Amino acid sequence: MPLYHLFIVYLIGTLVVFLPSFGFAKLFPKAGIAAWKAYVPFYNTWEMQKAVKRPGHWVFWQAIPVVGWFISPGIFIEFTKAFGKFGLGQHTLASLFAPFYFPYLAYKEDPKFIGQDGVKKHKKKSWREWVDAAIFAVVAATLIRTFVFEAYTIPSESMEKTLLVRDFLFVSKLSYGPRIPSRPLSVPFVHNYLPFNSRRKSYSGLIKLPYIRWFASSPKRGDVVVFNFPLGDTVVNLSPDQWQSKHPYYQLLREEGRGDMDAGRRIVLSNPDKWPLAVHPADKTDNYIKRCIAVAGDTLQIINSEVFVNGKKSELPPNAQMDYDVESKMALDPEIMKSEYGVNLYDPVNTSFGNNRYKLTLTTKVVDKMKNAGILKSINYFLYDDTTRYDAAFENYVWRNRWTTDNYGKIWIPKSGAKLALNDSTYDIYERPIRVYEHNDFYKRDGKFFLNGKEVTEYTFKMDYYWMMGDNRHQSQDSRFWGFVPEDRIVGKAWMIWFSWDKGPRWKRLFRIVR
Repeated sequence: MPLYHLFIVYLIGTLVVFLPSFGFAKLFPKAGIAAWKAYVPFYNTWEMQKAVKRPGHWVFWQAIPVVGWFISPGIFIEFTKAFGKFGLGQHTLASLFAPFYFPYLAYKEDPKFIGQDGVKKHKKKSWREWVDAAIFAVVAATLIRTFVFEAYTIPSESMEKTLLVRDFLFVSKLSYGPRIPSRPLSVPFVHNYLPFNSRRKSYSGLIKLPYIRWFASSPKRGDVVVFNFPLGDTVVNLSPDQWQSKHPYYQLLREEGRGDMDAGRRIVLSNPDKWPLAVHPADKTDNYIKRCIAVAGDTLQIINSEVFVNGKKSELPPNAQMDYDVESKMALDPEIMKSEYGVNLYDPVNTSFGNNRYKLTLTTKVVDKMKNAGILKSINYFLYDDTTRYDAAFENYVWRNRWTTDNYGKIWIPKSGAKLALNDSTYDIYERPIRVYEHNDFYKRDGKFFLNGKEVTEYTFKMDYYWMMGDNRHQSQDSRFWGFVPEDRIVGKAWMIWFSWDKGPRWKRLFRIVR
């Protein structure tokens, strides 16, 4: 965590206990405490704990980053009880609006101090026990979800067979450092929309925070990473099964404009009834999960489906799936292929061309097993190499460079502090990261490049970026389609499968570490 982040954390914690001091100063003498002690942050909460005979170690918990912000309101609530205030509304005011409530309490109500003996005489109603327990559980779970780990469900086949649809994961927030929510006012345990209304946002824009990550570290090549979809900042706000990130807004612009983004934007914006739009901050876009293939500063190239990073071949994970052009020595038996290799020849992803030729989706392990069994005459990657047809699913620079999913690049992954020379080719590829992800007014006019109103010939990146691809390489919408993942979109590292379901529990997958 940078020192200025730590400073901000403790500044907020100090203000939490200092701002109500003007009310504490009037109440302290009633409790037998000198009024001046109310104005000394943390010493005031120490005296409050002594006065109500509560554990003094609570004060030291206030030193824990962020957690301390939630300890202080608990101390305030205990102090209000010592003045005969036991109502849920009174405790809510004391915890959430302390700078206003305590001066009101001191100067308007002027209550009598009843001390811990008076507090013991008060019997809390049973419903309050449940409410207090629920509030504590929500606060604790929210802290864990934000700073430690979060549950995640695999929604698609893009990571098979490493991860299967309806695998339930724990995603570690500590692996790359917890990210502070940019919209802290939100419904607990909900991502970007309310559970029963997919068109109502679950968060408020009243408070907006910049990108902050504590104890930051970078994803490594080979990590399975959960991140916010980079193109999810604007979505068509209809059924997620039809639009949202499943059919990205920027793909829609290319489709409607036939490759011309500006023309497509005019068409879409002119018909809000057909295409109602929603805009999300970086940490509220849909969650994706892929494998990190290249990190900031790397150069990536795909040649005939083989990935090269900095000129070195990147090996496929053991359970990664690829489409293969297979020629066998004899016709493949469906039952043997199913029982011995786990391959369903009747699955629509697999095709027989006759004469013992097949297109099969296979894992690296299965390919090795089939080779060792001696049943193959030849096996090669099945290449999808059509450069003659425009595909709006790709960014336009992919089409202009005649790249495909199987032959792609070379492409450089931006790195914080690195300079990029600007020309027509680099502008095509890096315009969105510079303009959108790094919040610049960036455009090209008359062959010249302008950054925030000034003509420039190079750009220095502010963030690190990453290249993500699915293990199911031919069935994955990933960086080949929409480009780089900025560091501020990184959520966490996929850690463990805690449950898995497919018409019943998949017991063998439980508590499996993700690799």
